[in-house]
Parts: sequence; C-alpha cells; structure tokens
Amino acid sequence: MHMFIAGAMAAVSLVAAQSANAHETSRAADVAAVTAVLGEYRSAIERLDASGTERLFVADSQIFENGGVEGSYTNYLSHHLGPELRAFRSFRFSEVNVDIRFEGPVALATESYGFRIEPAQGDPVERRGVTTSVLRKDGNVWRIVSLHGSSRAPRRPAASN
Repeated sequence: MHMFIAGAMAAVSLVAAQSANAHETSRAADVAAVTAVLGEYRSAIERLDASGTERLFVADSQIFENGGVEGSYTNYLSHHLGPELRAFRSFRFSEVNVDIRFEGPVALATESYGFRIEPAQGDPVERRGVTTSVLRKDGNVWRIVSLHGSSRAPRRPAASN
C-alpha cells in the first residue's frame, strides 16, 4: 500500500512539474510575442512608414498621447501619426527598456526610451518617453488594446562649479 501511495505521489509530482514547465514555456513564448509586437511598432515609426501596423491593434483600440485622447488606432494613424511621420526626415529610438507582466489573459507592457526626431524643417528634437500598452491575445496573436505614451525633454545634468 505504501508503494502505491508513494508511486501515486511521484506521478502527481511529475505531472505538476511538467505542467509548471509547460506554463513557463508558454509564458516565455507570450513574452517574446508581446515584445515582437511592440518592437514591430517601434520599427515602423523609425521607418517613417506605419502602413500595415493596424494589424498590431484590435479594432476598438484606444490611444492616448501626452494628455490627449486620440481615439482608435485607425483614427490616430490617419489624423495624427501618419501626417506626423510624413513631416519627419528621421525618427530614432534609443535606450529602449521593456517590462512586461501578465494579469490573467492580458499583458501590461511598459517601455521607457529616448528618441530623436529630425523634422523636415526645423531643429532636431530629443525627448525621453514612456509608453504603457495593454495587449490581449486574439487567437494566437497578441494585439494592442490600449496605448498611452508621453514624453518630456531630457533632464540636463546639473552644472558643477
């Protein structure tokens, strides 16, 4: 009887360990997929060509930027981001840090970064930015549900005497 119980407990432990490993593998795949979606969006901005990025967002997405409500991504792309990208000579991200955590079936991603914009006319602009994105798995694909970005001029080091 003791051998039966010991064998059953070993089997339960093995199944639990396999389940935990499968969950960790699945979560690692989700982290990679969410990171790829965010990276693809940043890459499109750097290319100054956001065509096709609509597929990265759910249809009823919500975009917020620097205290403004931009509406859905489709609206944001046609009325804000698209015209803005056409007015730039270049846009470069730097020092990108991404933190992702999961709350049930939702991914919460925070990106902090620097960026430099060279407009077609005028002086370059350098900023520090942060974006918080909420993503949901739609079938096997992660898509952005909500994106909120803000930026500010970088802090200058204090002058030393």
